[in-house]
Amino acid sequence: MTFDELIAAGRAGKELVMPATWTQGRATFGGLVAALVFDRMEHAVVDGRPMRSMSVSFVGPVEAEVPAVFDIQILREGRAVIQVEGRIIQNGEPRVVCIGAFAGDRESIVQLEGESAPDAKPVEGCQELPFIEGVTPGFISHIEMRWAYGGMPFSGVGGREMGGWMRFREEPAELTDAHIVALVDAWPPAILQHFKSAVPASSLSWALDIIHPRPALKADDWLLYKATIDQSGDGYCHCEARIWTPRGELLALSRQTVAVFG
Repeated sequence: MTFDELIAAGRAGKELVMPATWTQGRATFGGLVAALVFDRMEHAVVDGRPMRSMSVSFVGPVEAEVPAVFDIQILREGRAVIQVEGRIIQNGEPRVVCIGAFAGDRESIVQLEGESAPDAKPVEGCQELPFIEGVTPGFISHIEMRWAYGGMPFSGVGGREMGGWMRFREEPAELTDAHIVALVDAWPPAILQHFKSAVPASSLSWALDIIHPRPALKADDWLLYKATIDQSGDGYCHCEARIWTPRGELLALSRQTVAVFG
């Protein structure tokens, strides 16, 4: 199933079975499950209040081919801001918990443009992470990534930066905020380029801000992602990342805490 098909299936009922083609190790790709929860949260909110910030806790792995139940609750609705909680529950246990702040515009005398994108090699000059069945995660068959900064996972090159260009292999009908949520989480933790052989890693928490008014996007646009390691030690890595449109406009901000088992 494509991402658009999964979004449509998620809206059709309270329960959804995650397909095996979207796996990441023993779990379903975190960007997909976060995007599915986000989409349901967004549709619980009145129009004109886009998501400004969302925090995600990956409590446990969302298993493929197992029914996942979605639970969405409005925590508080103010004049401008609505706080929404979304959960995925499997086998009676919470596996993903999201808190989203959806807010309308406010009048302000301060208007500062987001930081422009750094220099990056064009897409055609960047190395692609190919989908190799049984080697790369299953979800790579749906999302394309081209390296512009840092090295591939387990290349041993070291460094603090990783990133490049990304988009869906199957062009969506449009590039919505839910698509952005999924794309941003596709990149492996930057710390993995320090290792010379494969080690498991898992996101503990993730915070994502989408910039509004959101720059216009075409469905086939390549988005630019650049992550920087702030600190790593004792088996945990703290990273922040920024995402830009192909025209260099700031689109989103991301921060992750990752557990590294190696």
